[in-house]
Amino acid sequence: MSVTHKTEEAAPELDIEHIEELAGKTSEPDRRRVEDIVEKAKTRVGLDLDETADLLRLRDPELRQHVLASAREVKEAIYGRRIVLFAPLYASNECSNNCLYCAFRRDNTDLIRRTLTMEEIAQEVTVIEDMGHKRVLLVLGDVSRSGVDYAVDAVRTTYETKSGRGEIRRVNVNMAPQSVENFKRLKDVGIGTYQSFQETYEPKQYAHLHPSGSKADYGWRLGVFDRAFAAGIDDVGLGVLYGLSDYRFDTLALLAHAQYLDERYGVGPHTLSFPRIEPAQNAPAAKNIPYPVSDDEILMIVAILRLSCPYTGIIMSTREVPDMRRQLLGLGVSQMSAASRVYPGAYADGRAHVEEAEQFALGDTRPADAVIRDLTEGGYIPSFCTACYRLGRTGHAFMEKAKPGDIQSFCTPNGILTFQEYLMDYAGDETRAVGERVIAEALGDVIPSLRATVESRLERIKTGERDLYL
Repeated sequence: MSVTHKTEEAAPELDIEHIEELAGKTSEPDRRRVEDIVEKAKTRVGLDLDETADLLRLRDPELRQHVLASAREVKEAIYGRRIVLFAPLYASNECSNNCLYCAFRRDNTDLIRRTLTMEEIAQEVTVIEDMGHKRVLLVLGDVSRSGVDYAVDAVRTTYETKSGRGEIRRVNVNMAPQSVENFKRLKDVGIGTYQSFQETYEPKQYAHLHPSGSKADYGWRLGVFDRAFAAGIDDVGLGVLYGLSDYRFDTLALLAHAQYLDERYGVGPHTLSFPRIEPAQNAPAAKNIPYPVSDDEILMIVAILRLSCPYTGIIMSTREVPDMRRQLLGLGVSQMSAASRVYPGAYADGRAHVEEAEQFALGDTRPADAVIRDLTEGGYIPSFCTACYRLGRTGHAFMEKAKPGDIQSFCTPNGILTFQEYLMDYAGDETRAVGERVIAEALGDVIPSLRATVESRLERIKTGERDLYL
């Protein structure tokens, strides 16, 4: 049954007509205009929608390269070389919705449906911990049996499950929009970021792609973060599924939503995500993608997201193939999944690809250690840090550090410390050798007043201590 949007609190009123107007312009901005926009972006204050729209219309190869290079500069200034890693844990693929792009859609009668028991969730967590992960994104279906009661138990089980030195220190949640009261229950059990994607902000296309189920209510979904904030959850993750509608429109609408949250609550989104449609069983919009997005276009999208919303984490999923992931890392990505599996029970099952159970086809099926070694060979610091969440640096406190770029003073040291844990406990010999060199180099990026502290804690980790952070 469709839920009508009778809001108990505020909801965003995006100016769809204005966004359509900006997205529909075809004239390319001149060089001086582009250079002025990029110079502003380099000061890390973000861009307004008009400026973002101008960059989205760029066709000149030289100017596009200028935008990409500037995004690399801004990303490096704010996030340094660290890349936060996580694994998604699919607890259920049962769903009452009928989204035309998703294999979990209700009308896909060929899908093997499953909702994990708490014992099965613990098995999945054990495998994930044995890879070295400390963060999990819990992904739930949209049926009553996997609703808030189930989510609360699943979050608790994930935190309580330990394997050797392994533990999950942050459980983020991707689930259907909830009421304020249900969000309060999720906050009480200690979730990290609450993540929900509008998929596409274009109302007519949204209605076409979501013909039935609770997700068909555009307004209820659009107001989800207002209800989360009302419940005290101040870390939220936004995203769109690129390929559903014109990418210029959805990028502008996504940023308008982010700006709305920042203006109303003083807290912008903790993360933005940019997945592209991938093949999915019996999903017509995944077979015939309405608005395909090319590799060159997704590179520009990520660069423009970084320039427009510099303080926000940008998440890259395992939909992208390894080479594209390498290219995207330098442009703005600050978080990525590693060794993802996208159906319930997949980690214990040990198979990367099971069409009759998975949500979509993966682009990167490498083991976690291979992904991590690839990162280190590229000069990045794989980070498993969860310190900000556990020290209360969320919401306003996080943004006060993130917006001016000061968060790196904590993130680089904590990334180094958690990576040292990984090298000691989980890394293969080759990864450990490369990783030790990267840590030695990265110590030069630590502010001088903290360097001795970080070096001391590295030695303590080497002698057996764990979970040390600033």
